[in-house]
Amino acid sequence: MTSKSDRSGYGRQTTVPIPRGSSEQESGTPGRSMSRLQRLQVLLLVVLGLWSIESGIQNVPQASLELPAVSSSASLQDRVESVEKHALAGLLREVNPNLAPSELDRIAAAVIRYSVKYDLDPQLVTAVLLVESTGRPWVRSPKGAVGLMQVMPHMMEPMGLAGNAATIESNIEAGCWILANNIQRLGEDQGISSYFWGSDIRGSGYLKKVRAARDQVRRQLAS
Repeated sequence: MTSKSDRSGYGRQTTVPIPRGSSEQESGTPGRSMSRLQRLQVLLLVVLGLWSIESGIQNVPQASLELPAVSSSASLQDRVESVEKHALAGLLREVNPNLAPSELDRIAAAVIRYSVKYDLDPQLVTAVLLVESTGRPWVRSPKGAVGLMQVMPHMMEPMGLAGNAATIESNIEAGCWILANNIQRLGEDQGISSYFWGSDIRGSGYLKKVRAARDQVRRQLAS
């Protein structure tokens, strides 16, 4: 893989303010899936409760805060993704207030969609995105890396994605594909480092930046 250090200075320079995301990566086993659904139900209850308080609603009956019955995990997943999308959009608005509402929605939706597709933690994807570009879809590095995930255009070509290298959805999908492939081959820490350095990893500075950003995302989204 082409060295990311040859294409981007943003990973080493950005200090990231950050908010919320999903929990640990899913293993794909039924037991882990059910545990995740239970955690997501609790998350939705908390969100509904906060909304009630902010709206000035007093003495809300407990039954009104319960999740409606769902026929399948897919319908619950849809509601959870909606909550995650709203939270991520709020985070991105704080980091880059110049983004239009439609851009915020597209970025948040793409982070969630392609995190699921490539079996990544959305908090990790968000952290990499913020370290790489500070949430700027138009940014280009001196070495030619493009967009939110700072992907080299030649690395996107074999994927046959729609739009150009800076298109929000295509750029995030390409970044997720590269990150997931690195982690699958090298493990999480080395895979994250390789996203910046390529095959010639020189130091742990980039990994530390991504870890710090991910921790801050977790703290802000949990607060």
